[in-house]
Amino acid sequence: MNFEVSKRKTHTTQLENIMKKIALLVGLAASLGFNNAQAVDWNWKGDIRYRYQSDLADYDSIDGENSRDRHRLRVRIGVYPWINEELSAGVQLSSGGTETTSRNESLDDAFIADTILLNEAFIDYHPMWFDGNVNIILGKRSVGSTLVTVNDLVWDSDLTFEGATLQYGKDGFGKEKDGLNAVAGYYFLKEEKVVSPDDAKDAYLFAGQLGYKTEVSDIRVMLGVGYYDYINFNKSYSSGNPFKNAVNYIQKDFNIVEIFGNVGGQITETLPWKITAQYAFNTASQADWPTVGPNTGIDDSKRDSYLVELMVGDAKQPGQWSLYGDYVYIERDAMTAFTDSDRFDGLGTDLEGFKIGLVYHLVQNLTLGFTYFNFQQIDVDSPRVHTFMADAVVKF
Repeated sequence: MNFEVSKRKTHTTQLENIMKKIALLVGLAASLGFNNAQAVDWNWKGDIRYRYQSDLADYDSIDGENSRDRHRLRVRIGVYPWINEELSAGVQLSSGGTETTSRNESLDDAFIADTILLNEAFIDYHPMWFDGNVNIILGKRSVGSTLVTVNDLVWDSDLTFEGATLQYGKDGFGKEKDGLNAVAGYYFLKEEKVVSPDDAKDAYLFAGQLGYKTEVSDIRVMLGVGYYDYINFNKSYSSGNPFKNAVNYIQKDFNIVEIFGNVGGQITETLPWKITAQYAFNTASQADWPTVGPNTGIDDSKRDSYLVELMVGDAKQPGQWSLYGDYVYIERDAMTAFTDSDRFDGLGTDLEGFKIGLVYHLVQNLTLGFTYFNFQQIDVDSPRVHTFMADAVVKF
């Protein structure tokens, strides 16, 4: 009897010691902030792209001209912590120099260490009284997560907007939910550091969008409209700062209306299809900035642009592929140089042509891509530029 009592006391003591240790660990975790309300889901993401690129200008009057051939890297790595139900954030580093529409780093500098820059840095507050449908974003974030984008007619996919954004209908990672989507944003383009002359004003961009995403009889549909107002953007920019080619927007204004959408479905269970279309029109006119010389001011007959794409497949899993083709037409005063920078060696506007691409998912997280661009200018008797890109992309 005494042995049983002693045994029970021993077990009780051991249990008490275990409970004390658990209580100590819980108390320590609470003191360090690791309780359920403040646990952080870090969400690390990154990608590395190795690219071979060949550009050839096809001059009819020149025989045997050589192409420009480059090997290029793009590296992006970031962390997107989900801090609590109402607060998340993001920080991303990337390769690239001063060009606003590219994060490529060409391999051409005798092995010198390459530059790593701050590509994203933002705070995302999504108050619970809106059921997670509203995001208030402050800072620098990728254009695809900031706005509703379907392709690159208006915005190059490497852009990261800087400013304040109000979103409705996007999740915390920037993806559109089914139903209504709305975005309003105010973004900083250029700060004038002088107080004179009197017309030295800061440049801003206001963006507003409405979209709707749904599914009807197994057909996925998304339609939307956007308005992009460039304020005090009548400035001149030299090559590479911040655009690939020099642009002169003196006595020009851009108030761009975009109509966009896509429709898609399934050919088979593993083979989807999608058609994407964009039309963008600059509503600013010559009357806003009267012409004073050659190629200045707005030409009212050169303000339209459009893009149409057909895609089959999505290459999401190993062994899968996707094939797509674009036709693009951009008149001289239709938009700014924030459009895609791969067409015609970064010309931006006054171009027309097509792009064909193939992507194959070789092994898990590794895709191989092949893209061919064929573009020429609309208003100028220029050579047709052929660009070929071969990409190997790893995502992690």
